[in-house]
Amino acid sequence: MSDRIELSHMTPDTVTLPLVEIFETVEGEGTKAGYPTVFIRLFGCPLRCSWCDTTYSYPPFQAADVMTIKEICEKVKQFSSAHVCLTGGEPLLHGDRSALLLQELAKLDSLVDIHVETAGSIPLHPFLRALTSPKIRYIMDYKLLSSGESHQMHLPNLEVLRPQDELKFVVADDDDFNLACHVLQVYKPASVILFSPVWESMEPQILVQKMLAKPLPQAKLSLQIHKVIWDPQKRGV
Repeated sequence: MSDRIELSHMTPDTVTLPLVEIFETVEGEGTKAGYPTVFIRLFGCPLRCSWCDTTYSYPPFQAADVMTIKEICEKVKQFSSAHVCLTGGEPLLHGDRSALLLQELAKLDSLVDIHVETAGSIPLHPFLRALTSPKIRYIMDYKLLSSGESHQMHLPNLEVLRPQDELKFVVADDDDFNLACHVLQVYKPASVILFSPVWESMEPQILVQKMLAKPLPQAKLSLQIHKVIWDPQKRGV
């Protein structure tokens, strides 16, 4: 992927993206948990995390649909939510096309927040340089050891995260927790810090005990409330 985003040569009524699904629900985690949100799930991911809960978003599965960016935005306008989550898979995998979608979504007056759930292996600085709307934020999921993909992290991302962005650590065991603490100590990211337990692997109360004992006063516990409200395997919620 190029280290520059070029949008001038593309138009939203001709550029297409592969999609898994678009649906409206409440945000399940992070600082906007609980807000009604439109989820745009793009197809494709370069990572294969051991505990991934959206394996249907990359091969051998196939995209459910291919839509132009204009069509995606028109679909979003049909919902009442003021928040959008661009997710995947890896929603930044498509480079210029991902950036054009974010640019066009930011033009919608009905939206106040567009957060991008990125896995941390795609460089963020080209997107930050090309997209200046204050509506657009990035939630970077730093892959820890239990994921099997920790070596794929693009570490310079930690230095460009802003106060409005979020850095999430999904913790399954002690090794994960210790690595997350090390990353915070070394890079001191400016973003909101989230610690989230791997569903059915790390008991939330144990993670809280670890956060208090460390201590981690700058971090916030983040639970996946959509897995409490609905069956953890249910899609489109």
